[in-house]
Amino acid sequence: MCTAAVYKTKDFYFGRTLDYDFSYGEEVVITPRSYAFHFRNAEVMERHYAVIGMAHVEGDYPLYYDAVNERGLGMAGLNFVGNAQYRKAVQGKDNVATFEFIPWILVQCATVREARERLARLNLTEDSFNRDLPVAQLHWIIADREETIVIEAVKEGMKIYDNPVGVLTNNPPFGQQLFQLNNYMQLSPKEPRNHFSEKLSLRSYSRGMGALGLPGDLSSPSRFVRAVFTKMNSVSGNSEAESVSQFFHILGSVEQQRGCCEVGDGKYEITVYTSCCNADKGIYYYTTYENRQITAIDMQKEDLEGNQLIKFPLVQGEQIKMQN
Repeated sequence: MCTAAVYKTKDFYFGRTLDYDFSYGEEVVITPRSYAFHFRNAEVMERHYAVIGMAHVEGDYPLYYDAVNERGLGMAGLNFVGNAQYRKAVQGKDNVATFEFIPWILVQCATVREARERLARLNLTEDSFNRDLPVAQLHWIIADREETIVIEAVKEGMKIYDNPVGVLTNNPPFGQQLFQLNNYMQLSPKEPRNHFSEKLSLRSYSRGMGALGLPGDLSSPSRFVRAVFTKMNSVSGNSEAESVSQFFHILGSVEQQRGCCEVGDGKYEITVYTSCCNADKGIYYYTTYENRQITAIDMQKEDLEGNQLIKFPLVQGEQIKMQN
């Protein structure tokens, strides 16, 4: 279970939470421009845009969870179990395995508009990376500073949704998630007025009552509503520190604490990490469940002309600053 969001002040920000009951050993990975991408059903791509994001590296291949390229295009894959459906390779289509979908888009598209052109010829295939890493059931969010879309490969075929709220969680399909916002149109960051009855003298007795009815559980539909409400009403300054801080607060509204979502055998789903990338500058920020201090990696400080992956293991363990 996960939540992804976009946010824009002076710069454009893209990020997500990864909620799961264990880690695959992910790390921040920069793919430089001359790293050779070997796709299952396409030619090797030896020259492309540089990419930074969170990935599990298997056999020197970056399996990206979320990433942003040097042109400011971001993409993330989120669980979509039970609804995702992929197909065998089809002649005349761009056949792309799900594990290579994020790099396939980001290494060659600078904007959502360019991504749409690629998606028109796309067929997401049922190829797994290997026997130990089977096909993941996902849907994806793609965004730049101008627009956001959602891609879902389902039984009926591939669906591409415009995403006016800039948020994605998990099930149900995105169209249903968006529709359910109609049930919450009465929510407001302002103090509520009495619409119950003119015959009753009703009044607010606490701050924040305009948001009464905002769902607080950990289900994906509830997290979607909560993240959209928080993001759409969010206010911050334009500085980098203010923008990044506010982005983490937005996703903090849906993070999961150990013990609140049991998945069996004494295991609990938690927010393994939260990311925020300044897509304009290529700076990737993250926190982990065990480390609340924000860590940053600037892709522009690395050799983006290289041909080897640049990897940064996550900083784990709580970083507490003693003040006395």
